[in-house]
Amino acid sequence: MTGPEVLDIARDALWTTVKIAAPTMLVGLAVGLVVALFQALTQIQEQTLAFIPKILVVFLVLLLTLPFMADALAAFMVEVSERIVAG
Repeated sequence: MTGPEVLDIARDALWTTVKIAAPTMLVGLAVGLVVALFQALTQIQEQTLAFIPKILVVFLVLLLTLPFMADALAAFMVEVSERIVAG
């Protein structure tokens, strides 16, 4: 395996990681922003209010995007396996 092939696999691995993590991270960011805005507008300084909605929404997003994540990881593994077999 040559250097450029290793870099291609590493780039594909990073891209797959971004594709898998992006939906969850973006939704968590959006919910955190909404909760922070709500806290700032109402001057509620409850610490648990920031974490409970984010935990619930991130868990829900993980449940909804799990098939997509599994397909992306399986496609990446097939691609890596084909490269290994090809030599």
